[in-house]
Amino acid sequence: MTEATRRTLLASSLAATALSGSSAPARAADAVPAGAQAPGFYRYRVGDIRVTAVTDGANTMPLPERFVLNADRAAVSAALTADFRDGANLTVPFTPLVIETGGRRVVIDTGNGEAAFQKSGGAVGQFHANLKAAGFDRGAIDAVVISHFHGDHVNGLLNPEGKPAFRNAEIHVPEAEWAYWMDDGAMSRAPAGRMQDQFRNVRRVFDGLDRKVTPYAWEREVLPGLTALGTPGHTPGHTSFLLASGSDSLFVQSDVTNVPVLFARHPGWHVMYDQDPAMAEATRRRVYDRIAAERTLLQGFHYPFPAAAHLERTADGYREVLVPWDPVPR
Repeated sequence: MTEATRRTLLASSLAATALSGSSAPARAADAVPAGAQAPGFYRYRVGDIRVTAVTDGANTMPLPERFVLNADRAAVSAALTADFRDGANLTVPFTPLVIETGGRRVVIDTGNGEAAFQKSGGAVGQFHANLKAAGFDRGAIDAVVISHFHGDHVNGLLNPEGKPAFRNAEIHVPEAEWAYWMDDGAMSRAPAGRMQDQFRNVRRVFDGLDRKVTPYAWEREVLPGLTALGTPGHTPGHTSFLLASGSDSLFVQSDVTNVPVLFARHPGWHVMYDQDPAMAEATRRRVYDRIAAERTLLQGFHYPFPAAAHLERTADGYREVLVPWDPVPR
């Protein structure tokens, strides 16, 4: 037998062993922990401002029959399937931000709240744990800026005991949003069910803060480099933000769309959560036309983590182009 033949037989034997599995027991060091991903945060810069996207998790649910009000479930399922997703189910991510600007640490929106972590089996309510993993002490957060008052944006203002989660932070809220949700007449006229529940939840959260908030107006800086922009329709006071430093800018869209595979690519579709769907669509088209034309970086609360993307125009709408992962923290 030649040496080349021996090497071939040895290689074949090793390959067969690898395919069939070794008889030796696995060492403890080889075991891979199960049940959780690595902490979910991602950093990048907008000029001199450092941005940290911090995931609150993602909710997966059977695709609702009326998730899109003006398209049938089959069309929505087909759109998900075309994007290599499970057409029978819908996954919605949640991504609050931390920005470091003007010597201050600022949270933008707060996720579903720690109390939701146990209720969801750990699927959501991850924001505060990931915030700590990213090196932020919640007691050292200087300000929290809220885009609108849906529960996945405000519930994290409270801890599981119903006390302020950010004990030293000033809480900034859109004045138009505050005026609507704190209007007893608007609450009395709201339809029973989801809308009444939302009013009750808003009152619960802000009563837990003794209603100590600082309202802000649209078209003005809320904090250095962060300007509030009115983007109503999703809610009456729904707000987006332009974060700017030097020649760099970031459009923080909040909920101008829900998941982009549905509502960026089909901007005429109306999500069930929009209070004024026609206004929300008009806002979406206006905002996305400008972002696509100006090639502005976009941060989307319900975009796939880390939820930063550019937009390009298509024949029927817009296509999100997610930013490439940068392995070097900025």
